[in-house]
Amino acid sequence: MRTQVAIIGAGPAGLLLGQLLTKQGIDNVILERQTGEYVLGRIRAGVVEKGAADLLDAAGVGARMHREGLIHDGIEVAFGGERHRINFRELVGKSVIVYGQTEITRDLMEGRAAAGAPTIYEAEDVSLHDITGDKPRVRYKKDGAEHEIACDYIAGCDGYHGVSRKSIPDSVLRSFERVYPFGWLGILVEKPPVSDELIYASHERGFALCSMRSHTRSRLYIQCSLEDRVEDWSDERFYAELKRRLDGDAVARLQKGPSFEKSIAPLRSFVAEPMRHGRLFLAGDAAHIVPPTGAKGLNLAASDVYYLWQALSEFYKQGSKAGIDAYSARALARVWKAERFSWWMTSMLHRFPDSSGFEQKMQQAELAYLVSSPAAMTSLAENYVGLHY
Repeated sequence: MRTQVAIIGAGPAGLLLGQLLTKQGIDNVILERQTGEYVLGRIRAGVVEKGAADLLDAAGVGARMHREGLIHDGIEVAFGGERHRINFRELVGKSVIVYGQTEITRDLMEGRAAAGAPTIYEAEDVSLHDITGDKPRVRYKKDGAEHEIACDYIAGCDGYHGVSRKSIPDSVLRSFERVYPFGWLGILVEKPPVSDELIYASHERGFALCSMRSHTRSRLYIQCSLEDRVEDWSDERFYAELKRRLDGDAVARLQKGPSFEKSIAPLRSFVAEPMRHGRLFLAGDAAHIVPPTGAKGLNLAASDVYYLWQALSEFYKQGSKAGIDAYSARALARVWKAERFSWWMTSMLHRFPDSSGFEQKMQQAELAYLVSSPAAMTSLAENYVGLHY
């Protein structure tokens, strides 16, 4: 098989890149080691920046997001038993859209199917070859048979555990990582949200977040130990702990119901540099991980896709390699700013098990300064709604 761009991974990054390239008339094939049903079963983030929303529109798949998504003009930060609203619309003139990543993936899958672009699911033993030469190739197995795709470029959108980043020699790749000493225990429940906007709560017992996926579905989180197991947390225990960390009004509005998804996610920051090696590009979780506190995971993947889409379009339409040569530096400049914001939000809102009394006082002072300073709130709002591409 021959194509112009081989895309590894059919998550949001790979599907979005494929859809944008297809609309530009650039041939591409997506390889995914899981089934489509498995990909749709992943529970992920639900906050979409303006830039990411614009990209979905450019890909022709944003209609349902605009119809069903929830526009949020701010968030609430809770500490000391009180909530403080940070108004994005007033501070920076922008909003975000709450719309589940699962729904984005579904929209992209349907858009790709409608365009007739090929996606090969259950592709096993994927391997990348000659990525520093002029004729890179991708090999894989499907239904017991071996296949090969010849291409011009390879986009590695296959996540942290995928083959793409591992195909870059250790002598070339440099990794940076921060592992946090806690995780998030989260549940999905068919109950209305506690508030019209997300509540980020800092409490002496640990962080909590009241989020949502729709007007009738809530996504709730509490900070937990890395040693905790999902089996140890009944719904009743979860709700009891969540209530301890929320203000009185939020507790009064909290509607309990049986969870239909429950999981623990460890938190970490990770960046791999460079994001290009030869004819291989990394995008999304293949290149970087952020803690979910700043709602940047999906949105960072979208900004990677934007830079890569622009670079490949310039090459195929204008014959210029300027965007390709600049891709890694452009993407990483935005990645590190988002990593900083996510690290800052995480550090400010969570209880660290080894923190001293001084450090806890610094957290309290940081929160008090944030909600009393228009400049500090503007900085948070600017980063939360998304920096410019």
